[in-house]
Amino acid sequence: MSKHPLEKWGNIVGNKRSRWVTVALWLLIVLVLSMTLPQINSVENYGGSDLPEDVMSEQASAIIDEQFSSDSGLPLLIVWYKQSGLVTEDLQSIQALYKELAEKPLKDQTTLPPFGDIPTEALLGSVSENGTSIVTPVFFNEKANTDTLKENLEKITDITEEQFGENPYETNLDDDGLHARFSGPAGISVDATNLFMQADVKLMITTVILILVLLVVIYRSPILAITPILVVGIAYGAISPLLGWFAENGWIDKDAQAVSIMLVLLFGAGTDYCLFLITRYREKLEVVENKFEALALAVKESGGAIVMSALTVFIGLATLGLADYGAFQRFAVPFSFAILIMGIAALTILPAILAILGRVAFWPFSPRTEEMAKKYAQAKSKPYKSSKPKHPVMTKIGEFVTNKPWLVIIVTAVVLGGLALTSTQIKYNYDLLSSFPEDMDSREGFTIIAENFSPGELAPVQIIVDTKGKDIDLSEQIAAIPFIDVVSEPTVGENDANMQLYEADLNENPYSNEAMDLIPQLKEEMEAIVTDAGIEEADESYWIGGETSAQVDTRTVQDRDESIIQPVMVAIIAILLLVYLRSVPATIYLVGTVLVSFFAALGLGWLVLTSFFGAESIASSIPLYSFVFLIALGEDYNIFMISEVWQNRKTQSIKNSIKNGVAQTGSVITSAGLILAGTFAILATLPIQVLVQFGVITAIGVLIDTFIVRPLLVPAITMVLGRYSFWPGKLFKKQD
Repeated sequence: MSKHPLEKWGNIVGNKRSRWVTVALWLLIVLVLSMTLPQINSVENYGGSDLPEDVMSEQASAIIDEQFSSDSGLPLLIVWYKQSGLVTEDLQSIQALYKELAEKPLKDQTTLPPFGDIPTEALLGSVSENGTSIVTPVFFNEKANTDTLKENLEKITDITEEQFGENPYETNLDDDGLHARFSGPAGISVDATNLFMQADVKLMITTVILILVLLVVIYRSPILAITPILVVGIAYGAISPLLGWFAENGWIDKDAQAVSIMLVLLFGAGTDYCLFLITRYREKLEVVENKFEALALAVKESGGAIVMSALTVFIGLATLGLADYGAFQRFAVPFSFAILIMGIAALTILPAILAILGRVAFWPFSPRTEEMAKKYAQAKSKPYKSSKPKHPVMTKIGEFVTNKPWLVIIVTAVVLGGLALTSTQIKYNYDLLSSFPEDMDSREGFTIIAENFSPGELAPVQIIVDTKGKDIDLSEQIAAIPFIDVVSEPTVGENDANMQLYEADLNENPYSNEAMDLIPQLKEEMEAIVTDAGIEEADESYWIGGETSAQVDTRTVQDRDESIIQPVMVAIIAILLLVYLRSVPATIYLVGTVLVSFFAALGLGWLVLTSFFGAESIASSIPLYSFVFLIALGEDYNIFMISEVWQNRKTQSIKNSIKNGVAQTGSVITSAGLILAGTFAILATLPIQVLVQFGVITAIGVLIDTFIVRPLLVPAITMVLGRYSFWPGKLFKKQD
């Protein structure tokens, strides 16, 4: 009888001779890649816009770059604050700083206000009404990388310390004296990079320790605990330089946040794939004496589920490439590529390592056949005890589900449905700054601005009008708009005198959802103003830019991406399941259950974040990120469990195949789920709120899949549908 292809593959990579060759080949590949290619974390982080060029805020930004160069460039805002009030000496020191920056420009410094040349009294006009604060900008080339910006901030700090006699950037804002903070886009960029650099190191160390502890506690084998970490580490050794190569050649843009989450995904999902094979190998070692034959059988029986699971996650995460929003696009390749390499590693180097270790991998509880166990007991002069029944807890759960499937379906539907409804109450934010710790420089700087200036001064709305030859000034008309506080005099374009730029302060915090809701009204008001001014084609004669407008465009683009990526991902996973299971009903309810699980995780995550983390809103990107992860990873566990049921159905009744399927996969999926949820939960320990929120919601979703959907809801639905669960596949080897 011809051997199964996966069994043949197990023999190829894990036989007596090739096992060493397989390990040596992987180590050689990692060594060569590491020596010849850059690591992904050594590549400069992407610093451009996340929005497509055709949205209004990006069009406005492009016009400002072209026509109003004095207002263009990447701004660094230096926020100065003194609780007792700024005095002349403070302003003169600030002027001295700007005089030196004018005489000795920093690298990529483009525009500098002439603060060093104007009378000190003139600078007083820029101080806040309460006299405590002033904001002074420095503009840099928009293409300046983060390393350059970081060096520039360090140089400004040194110059400031020389002028003031102390370093005002490291002071406590509650203390007396002059304080300064770097903020604005340049300051935020440097802070974000520093945060993620610190996060990566902490993330990797904490993740490895957590996985080691959980594996030792669950499996009580130190060698087994190290094995998945070793496999994932080798896989990462290939992934990191290859991604670095992609980024260096401009094929992808490096995203520090994507790399951080990729580490969690790699260790979590990678450990899961390893456990799927390791668990099956241990089972085979209890019935097959030859460790190589046992390994080949283990690869045969677990390989299909591993391939299908990895393929599902790979394709699911790759759908992020369909996004228009830049951050979503930048996540697609690192996530999907990491899973692809990890899947290959799980079916190549892991079998080779297991073939080398054999039963030693499970020491001190090495699995033996019954005959081997008798001989071992005789050699140790101990009485032989037959092994205890396996999976007693999961067997009872399997019996309960198959005996009372409707009760299980009703109770889980009520619980998950109630949590899913809670997800409709979530509030979202669209600014990066809210993800930073409150004591971070750039956030403290914005807090000072918000508390001492009018709300709109945080980020004025930039209104550009093409007058098309008409000699007009629209300042009064714009100022008359109810939600506009202050409007600047128009600035005329440098290359086109028909272009006018107005900067308007809203009467709301420009980063708030309330301010975002004003932008559509502002567009209507501007169209009416431009029309009344007699400008033809009014709807194409004005542009609204600035942070608030960009956030509105972000919301629109992200909504578009969700409406495309989510259904496409569901459709692709459904097709993969249909091909693998050859069952229409099973495909429908396996996809349906993970969808319900996702919305329940979103709802419960919102309750946890608001109750225990003090969150008032969550990042707008969280739903899509959580969706692609939870749908893909949740389907992983369904595939592994349902594969066992389908295998059992060839020789058992439907009831027994379901009950035994739950029992046989229960321990490994529970272990895998705890490890995966634990790795995502580690994100909640980081100082970056968007990662905290993503980690909490995804960890909750994994736990819901692990303890509710996979052992209860899916088996119960399969039991209720009975033989129709397999339609139109033919798996009826034994009648019920």
